[in-house]
Amino acid sequence: KMFRLRTCDNPVFNNRSRPCLLYQIRRCSGPCVGLIDAARYAEDVRLAGMFLQGRQRDVIGSLTELMDQAATRLAFEQAAVYRDQIQSLRQVQEKQYVESGRDGDVDIVAAVAADGLTCVNLAMVRGGRHLGDRPQFPANAADSSPLEALTAFLYQHYLAHPIPPRILLNLPLPDAEVAESLAAMTAVRVRVGQPRFTVQRIWVEMAEQNARLAITARRVALSRQEERLDELCRTLELDIEPGHEVRIECFDISHTQGESTVASCVVHQGGGMRRGEYRRFNIADIQPGDDCAAIRQAVQRRYEKLSAGEGVLPTLVLIDGGSGQVAAAAAALEELGLSDLPLLGVAKGEARKPGLETLVFADARKPLQLPPGHPALHLIQEIRDEAHRFAVAGHRARRGKAGRTSRLDEISGIGPKRRKALIARFGGLQGITDAGVDQLTAVPGISRELAGKIYAALH
Repeated sequence: KMFRLRTCDNPVFNNRSRPCLLYQIRRCSGPCVGLIDAARYAEDVRLAGMFLQGRQRDVIGSLTELMDQAATRLAFEQAAVYRDQIQSLRQVQEKQYVESGRDGDVDIVAAVAADGLTCVNLAMVRGGRHLGDRPQFPANAADSSPLEALTAFLYQHYLAHPIPPRILLNLPLPDAEVAESLAAMTAVRVRVGQPRFTVQRIWVEMAEQNARLAITARRVALSRQEERLDELCRTLELDIEPGHEVRIECFDISHTQGESTVASCVVHQGGGMRRGEYRRFNIADIQPGDDCAAIRQAVQRRYEKLSAGEGVLPTLVLIDGGSGQVAAAAAALEELGLSDLPLLGVAKGEARKPGLETLVFADARKPLQLPPGHPALHLIQEIRDEAHRFAVAGHRARRGKAGRTSRLDEISGIGPKRRKALIARFGGLQGITDAGVDQLTAVPGISRELAGKIYAALH
């Protein structure tokens, strides 16, 4: 917020034609469309890095100098931006009341177990100032003690992140092996252990308290997810074996007038989205714009290994579409011998307004329209929207790649020099397409045989 750095992912950043809402509310400087030049944006990134290193005074000094330079140039609007940044930084400084002159850079790691969940909370102090907490919930930690989770976190986290001179823990390590291993990963001497001074104990107590708060928030979120899943199973009459997690896979299609069609498959299991199990499929060999054929191909490619006994069968298959798409998916499942899989379509309502969706069944049941506030509908919307996002991102990437290549690149014997000569002679791909074999051979480097291959490829 202070330095107006972009928060979008690269696929979004690379494909924007106008700035998003964050630019309009002054949360981003709009580098996606060149509203800030690369040098100025790089300077903002540098200042943000200095701030996170605890060098607030240096940052404020740099911003003050930039503000004075802008005022000298009579660029008062830019000077006002720097002024607001300085005021925001000073407000943050006032809120960061945890500081000490004794320790500059410290990491505080606290592991807490409660309500069946284990949380490892990482708090960072840089330049004597508390920069915030980051709670982590380690996977497969149900049968581990907090100390085991803490030890595993230390090994994994500092393999990929810089190690500060001191690491404070809320639990005593059983031996010095962990500290020695961490010290061996850096040339700087690292002190790992429990707090010794009052300020350090306050830091650790705060990290523990924030870990407990994170567990409480996580438990509330999981309970809400369980409620929505229970409502979904009850509404759709799904038969779930005791102890089995509900696994939902959702498909969507994205294309632009039939071009660069991409299908997505996202997975929801265990109360959340499983991003590591998402899949995309580049759809080919269908009539452009035929969403039903695209869905059929995606479902067939997704589950062809499952029909041979490999992988995990989903509890429910969602299709973003109406009766046509559902029928196509059902045909693909039947062909694979998986017709017993529950299948449900989500047809958009009038004007595509959320809350007006109709649920379309693959069997003889009548379509169902749930109330806008129904928990099961909210879960379906969440999964459907994620499938749509993932499909659109894949389609944009594929369309962008296609836009950077030429049909001439697909012809063997055509390299950069010959392609350039052809375009210079005929003005573009359309001119090359309109040219005959005799005209193509008039271009230097194009033999009659190659001209015939070009003509055949473009017709």
